[in-house]
Amino acid sequence: MALRPGRCYRDVDKPAYTRKKYIRGVPQPKVVHYVMGNVSVEFPVEVHLIAKDNVQIRHNALESARIVGNKYTQNKCGKLGYKFQIRVYPHQILRENKMAAGAGADRISDGMRLAFGKPIGTAARVKKGQKIITISTTPEKVNDVKEALRRCAMKMPVKCKIEIGKGAELVKN
Repeated sequence: MALRPGRCYRDVDKPAYTRKKYIRGVPQPKVVHYVMGNVSVEFPVEVHLIAKDNVQIRHNALESARIVGNKYTQNKCGKLGYKFQIRVYPHQILRENKMAAGAGADRISDGMRLAFGKPIGTAARVKKGQKIITISTTPEKVNDVKEALRRCAMKMPVKCKIEIGKGAELVKN
């Protein structure tokens, strides 16, 4: 069965549902790595992708943002010229009440009776103003990093802003 659109899960409207200890059949998050690039070096400039609203970001949106942002940054800064970090983890378990479709489905399906739903994925709950992704680099590569974060923002179900955190005084505008 295909994925539902992101708009079905982006609102923070239900209580937290995160205790995997009691829930069976929760799929693992698709995010492969949370920190990439040159982890051992302390870079002078940090650029952040910040959420403008409260939202839930599904694990597949985080993974697609990671892929596109890391690929662009690696091409522009080299393998050792940056540190890419995802700052949120998908704890929230998403449920879906799957409905039978097709001929004779009304006899098979129970409709909305006892419709709790089965786990279909995970999402990260992000608050307004929270940092989603941080990329650290040198002052010369800040414009490339901003472009990478702009591409990451396109994969997110929320409007985002890009801010220079540490080292803003080193960057020439």
